Amino acid sequence: MKNETASPRLAIPTEPITALIEEIEKVYVGRRDRVELALVALLAGGHLIIEDVPGVGKTMLANTIAAAVDCEFRRIQFTPDLLPTDLLGVNIYDESQSRFVFKRGPLFANIILADEINRTTPKTQSCLLEAMSEYQITVDGVTHPLPQPFCVLATQNPFEFEGTYPLPESQLDRFFLRMNLGYPTTEQGKQIVRAQQITHPIEDVEPVVHGAGVVELQMLVRRVHVSEEVLDYVIRLVEATRTYEGVLTGISPRGAVHLYRAAQALAVLRSRDYVEPDDIKELAAPVLSHRMRLHRPSGGMGSSFEAAARLIREILHQIPVPL
Repeated sequence: MKNETASPRLAIPTEPITALIEEIEKVYVGRRDRVELALVALLAGGHLIIEDVPGVGKTMLANTIAAAVDCEFRRIQFTPDLLPTDLLGVNIYDESQSRFVFKRGPLFANIILADEINRTTPKTQSCLLEAMSEYQITVDGVTHPLPQPFCVLATQNPFEFEGTYPLPESQLDRFFLRMNLGYPTTEQGKQIVRAQQITHPIEDVEPVVHGAGVVELQMLVRRVHVSEEVLDYVIRLVEATRTYEGVLTGISPRGAVHLYRAAQALAVLRSRDYVEPDDIKELAAPVLSHRMRLHRPSGGMGSSFEAAARLIREILHQIPVPL
């Protein structure tokens, strides 16, 4: 594809991005691709869901990102007895003022760690829909805006694990991208064990970007150039998922918007002011796979996601790449 750096449109601030990645990699050594995917969600103004077996570092990655960003952070442990009011807040009668006063819940923060989100009931899961899509909540008919930036970093165990509730399609569609961490390599495993010999490396992570700085980066992301050819590539990919053999439900327009925005965020992370077709190819599976339903998903929901990712890669091979 034509080199679009000949006429730069934006000045990409590499220093805060580099500092953010370096702080996170104090904990996640050798996992640059996972770190970048998480930051794509944050810089694109979206939400991230991390699905994997217990003990591979899902919660630790979310905690590390929160530690590296200087803004308000709340961790919510999702359990079967968690109620919507435990997240949103509740109106309490204040006798001194002779009126009801709204007591804010933990969702009123910048970064929310929704730990084991699929361990709570669908009723409680659904109360996140408005917050994640409109950045506001409504209690007793009154709308309350959420602080900016607002990002939900959710973790979940595979659905076949005991005591879990599958997230509905509408809930999954609110997540910007989904990823798993996988088991570390032999060398990475050694580094993890050695790093925690005396203290945990997260104790050395320092905030390097303020919340206002994250908002500025999010606004910058939206100004990254996307050519008509690349946009057409995105639309053709999304349309192909709707008619591909084995697909029951293809990608919606929201999925196309999220892939477009994710590619802009990845370009900023790579110090570019324009999107390349390779950005779309790299992000297609993480952004789109959890939004598809297949006719005959094999095994649990986790394997369904992997099957969808394979189909997306097949479709990518069939769509001409812009030159």
